[in-house]
Amino acid sequence: MTNNSLPSRRGVLAAGGLALTALALGLSGCAQEDALAKQAKAGDNKNYVAGDGSVTEFAAADRKEAIQVQGTLFNGTAVTPADFQGKVTVLNFWFAACAPCRVEAPLLEALHQEFKDQGVQFFGVNLRDEKPTAEAFEKTFNLTYPSFNDKDGGVLLSVSGLVPPGAVPTTLVLDKQGRVASRVLGEIEKGTLKALITAAVAE
Repeated sequence: MTNNSLPSRRGVLAAGGLALTALALGLSGCAQEDALAKQAKAGDNKNYVAGDGSVTEFAAADRKEAIQVQGTLFNGTAVTPADFQGKVTVLNFWFAACAPCRVEAPLLEALHQEFKDQGVQFFGVNLRDEKPTAEAFEKTFNLTYPSFNDKDGGVLLSVSGLVPPGAVPTTLVLDKQGRVASRVLGEIEKGTLKALITAAVAE
């Protein structure tokens, strides 16, 4: 496999309304991991591997089976795959020392408030932090949606192949069947994620 055969193109989202158009990215999981691995080896001391904000959308006919997430939130609530049925879900992978995670936290909370009355649920997936650190982050940014304590990597494993290891932040939008409808590798743009959520809600 060569990089020449795997052009990297961003999904293009039409601005405004419900119009949503995307170019096929033509990226395989190994290509994304190769690019992320190169960045990880760059030695820039960020302590995380950031994606470039690229967007992938998965047509309904091409989506894999529902993801099988089982885990425990920092508030002690157990979450099972059944909790993802019938609702659009946003999963955001983060940890407190990740600079892009801090930038996008207020945007995620704003979208959570905007969409919660439409039955959209948000979950953070914290990959590294102890509970006090995670809770301090949530308090700082006034986050009202819960996060998984995923230091054991259980939630991350359930989306293997969709969230490259170490790629933080990554955000997934799940359809009402619990399947991955779209993904943003790297820091979100509010308008882009809003369009992706709106598209999933409309299905």
